[in-house]
Amino acid sequence: MEFFNSALGKNITFVRPAYFKIVGFIGIPNMNYYYIFLFFVFFVSVLGNTTVMALIYLDHNLRSGKYVAIFNLAFVDLLGNTALVPKVIDIFLFNHYYISYGECLTFYFFCNICLSMQSLNLVALCYDRLIAILYPLHYQVRVTPKIMLSIVAFIWLCVLTCVLIALGLLTRLSFCDSVVINSFYCDHGPMYRLACNDQTPNLVHGNLSIALFAWVPLITIICSYICIGHTLAKISTAKERIKAFKTCTAHLSAVAIFFIPVLTVYNMRANIHPNYRIINLSLTTVFPPMLNPIIYVLQTQEIRTSLKKILQSKMNLRVLPVEDL
Repeated sequence: MEFFNSALGKNITFVRPAYFKIVGFIGIPNMNYYYIFLFFVFFVSVLGNTTVMALIYLDHNLRSGKYVAIFNLAFVDLLGNTALVPKVIDIFLFNHYYISYGECLTFYFFCNICLSMQSLNLVALCYDRLIAILYPLHYQVRVTPKIMLSIVAFIWLCVLTCVLIALGLLTRLSFCDSVVINSFYCDHGPMYRLACNDQTPNLVHGNLSIALFAWVPLITIICSYICIGHTLAKISTAKERIKAFKTCTAHLSAVAIFFIPVLTVYNMRANIHPNYRIINLSLTTVFPPMLNPIIYVLQTQEIRTSLKKILQSKMNLRVLPVEDL
């Protein structure tokens, strides 16, 4: 317990518990099957994102600005599911519901960093598609690896700043009534609502974060695709329009699987059972990192070509006669 003056000049007692108890999945029937499913999602996510990162690193043809953003998305997806899924399985499958105060804040930090990065990284990829369609002759100048690295670095700076502010606001809270977090991880909302002192800064920051990492990126992407659609409509032949639009399908798929479930869950949270909300929110958190690498491998010609090239070279090495090795 620590005593010091608040910004308002009042003495405040800060109560920091030794641990929190995470109970999000407790009481939901047949959850053991869900944990097996989560492990499968985690395995596919690690395999897929590692493959995409390895392809981009190994193939010099994939060193353009676009693939800087795709590499960063794969890295964030891998980091996010690695931070979340094993810990969730450990907590609920092995009944380790109690998590220390410091470990809970660390858990919160990495999970929210990755969720926020996914959203803004989709805006960076939208910038790539916008320039490619609207200004194709300027694409090689406006979407260089250096420019995309600068965009990605700026996104990391914004996300780190926002999450660190939220972390600082959490440390000023007193948990003198309850330490039971009704979520599947140390989530900001369920945590600050447990506090017995002023939660207003956390509430304001939470609403601003939702606007910054959900609504602003989505509106930006929608406006960008309105511009893209207007430009595609001016193309003379349908074949060329379809060909140009196909270059956007991977990004549009990634946007859909990220934003639609998240916004649906948050907008319907007052009308659905808390258990269903927690399960749906967990699915919207772990699914995009699993599906993103599959989408980009299946729908991006350059990545498919790179993957085939590497697989063929491996097969050729295996069938070479011993004397040729």
